[in-house]
Amino acid sequence: MSSMNSSDANGAAGAVEVPEATEVDQASASGSAQACGSAQACGSAQASATGDALDARALDEVVTFTSDLIRVDTTNRGSGDCRERPAAEYVAERLAEAGLEPVLLERTPGRTNVVARIEGTDPAADALLVHGHLDVVPAEPADWTVHPFSGEVRDGVVWGRGAVDMKNMDAMVLSVVRAWARAGIRPRRDIVLAYTADEEASAADGAGFLADRHPGLFEGCTEGISESGAYTFHAGSGLTLYPIGAGERGTAWLRLTAEGRAGHGSKVNDANAVSRLAAAITRIADHHWPVRLTPTVRAALVEIAALHGIEADLDGMDAEGFDVDGLLGKLGRAAELIAPTVRNSANPTVLEAGYKVNVIPGRATAYVDGRTVPGGEEEFRTTLDRLTGPDVAWEFHHREVGLQAPVDSPTFAKLRAAVERFDPAGHAVPFCMSGGTDAKQFSRLGITGYGFSPLRLPPGFDYQALFHGVDERVPVEALRFGARVLDHYLKTA
Repeated sequence: MSSMNSSDANGAAGAVEVPEATEVDQASASGSAQACGSAQACGSAQASATGDALDARALDEVVTFTSDLIRVDTTNRGSGDCRERPAAEYVAERLAEAGLEPVLLERTPGRTNVVARIEGTDPAADALLVHGHLDVVPAEPADWTVHPFSGEVRDGVVWGRGAVDMKNMDAMVLSVVRAWARAGIRPRRDIVLAYTADEEASAADGAGFLADRHPGLFEGCTEGISESGAYTFHAGSGLTLYPIGAGERGTAWLRLTAEGRAGHGSKVNDANAVSRLAAAITRIADHHWPVRLTPTVRAALVEIAALHGIEADLDGMDAEGFDVDGLLGKLGRAAELIAPTVRNSANPTVLEAGYKVNVIPGRATAYVDGRTVPGGEEEFRTTLDRLTGPDVAWEFHHREVGLQAPVDSPTFAKLRAAVERFDPAGHAVPFCMSGGTDAKQFSRLGITGYGFSPLRLPPGFDYQALFHGVDERVPVEALRFGARVLDHYLKTA
């Protein structure tokens, strides 16, 4: 699109950080009448102002947009070579066609974010943030049934990296707001759309940059929705759950360093850096972290247990000796939603030491993926001090806070109702995500985040296994379900 001048972003070749935010020209607005393909399309979309029927064009576009975005390779290896800009321009063009005025922002050339605001009908209402990331994790084509960046639609399924994480949600939001433009629909609240870079690494070029350097774009936002929630979880025996994210464990990625005495591999060495590091890593791996139940996890336990015909006493969860693992054992597959979030965790993932088999190195390094329950940070620190011991130093390689969102709020009730409206046999339940999202960065602005990226999936379709997995894919009808749910929720939020 001609109004998106790229010279500002690319002018400082090799720059690590642009001193001031690189704001590409606001995309020119196209009126809603211009965006409407035909009178018939406008008329059918207008019906959704009071009903739940998205027009046929929106249901087609959500598939097209998902496929198109997958074909834009935005692989983020964490090494700084990702370029989200082509995907950002694709999104901005389609928002501009809907009459919005998207702004493109970069901290680093090519690491592009898109932000746009939809004005609501109630100026007194708090604004809602809807955000999704444009980058994806790497994929090895040789391992896949289809090429991971083909965006192929085969047998009613869209294939490719980002199909569930999270170009599907990006596409659903695009299709909904464009349908609103065709129908002249405005939501009750202001809605701020943010398509971010760098979520799959540190978010320094994405949500972190936006929250720190451009907080004014999110003025009035008190709540937000994004990925990793409201998907179908088949719990067995015909029980269908839709877990809605109402919390995230904190991120505590660690770097461990052991110093020792370098020497010949044939000699006795009681200051061997590798041995010291290995001992510390073993203690960390073997540690059994104590149970620490947050309000979100308690609510999840109670609701999911009740759906299994088991009464779980909230007060009893505070009693000494409460056996949470025993309760989880009675919940079948549904325990997978809760088990990772009842305690802190620390998993060794990377070891680096030595350069020759007969040389004892003077230094050894390891990386550990630590995660903390909300409120569990201090316990994590003191435990790591003890487990690493006097011969191994540790530091945070990357750190973000844990999050909690109220499950008794009007917003959660509306999220639950929106899902169950379109699948009355399903049960929306709260859960805490074991990992993290851009909601951590946006929480710095006082925005409470929920995981809400609705998908209705058939039995045997393992959503969680496809996250960062081989043959990532999403059914066409799941995308259309998600667009309908988002349309209904966002109009009434």
